[in-house]
Amino acid sequence: MQKAKQILDDMIRALGGDAYLTLRDMKVEGRSYPFYHGRPNGLGTVYWRFWQWPDQERIELTKQRDVIELYLGDKGYEITYKGTATQDPKLVAEYLRRRDHSLETVIRSWLPAPGSMILYEGTAIVEQTLADKITILNASNDSVTLAIDPRTHLPLKKTYNWRDPADRQFDEESEVWGNYRIVQGINTPYSTVRMLNGEMSGQRFINNVSYNNGFDPAMFQTKGMTYNQPKPPESKP
Repeated sequence: MQKAKQILDDMIRALGGDAYLTLRDMKVEGRSYPFYHGRPNGLGTVYWRFWQWPDQERIELTKQRDVIELYLGDKGYEITYKGTATQDPKLVAEYLRRRDHSLETVIRSWLPAPGSMILYEGTAIVEQTLADKITILNASNDSVTLAIDPRTHLPLKKTYNWRDPADRQFDEESEVWGNYRIVQGINTPYSTVRMLNGEMSGQRFINNVSYNNGFDPAMFQTKGMTYNQPKPPESKP
């Protein structure tokens, strides 16, 4: 327990300490690449991401920035030339799962919460680096395991499991971080790889990032629903 706590404290200091713990928002410009069965699926998409703690996010896609995904609390919306629609429930569920297991949520919400535990899991080779593994377990018996570089004290990988509501099987989702750079006192990974059951499912690269921008509240407003997403056809028995 004490060793695990020391490793986490060192990690938080390496990420930026108080600057990391108190950051209010983040603006990112970058490019994302989807993968299918571990192989690239498409040429990639430019994106602009506006994130505000704890639960507001706006993602603008395409060079024209004319497709917008907006997440407010536990709701998701899509804004296009047609207007504003509720986001596909499956996509919202995936987004909320990732947000609930994000590093920011684990550090800010899980760690100080009553009933949380931290466990030292030993060492393992992660991304060709010998890393310390720490598992954070919350009061709901949900857990996230972090692999942390003992030299830089920076997190290399985050892993968690969840049960697929369709087939009731457990899936494993991971994020691998690399190419850290210090921006406004915060150590920021400019490369993120997302894994699903050991296969690469997505990759993101940051071109520019800034913190504590003080966004206009209007960026996180839907201005009313103007149309509804068409429902998928019902499958025949």
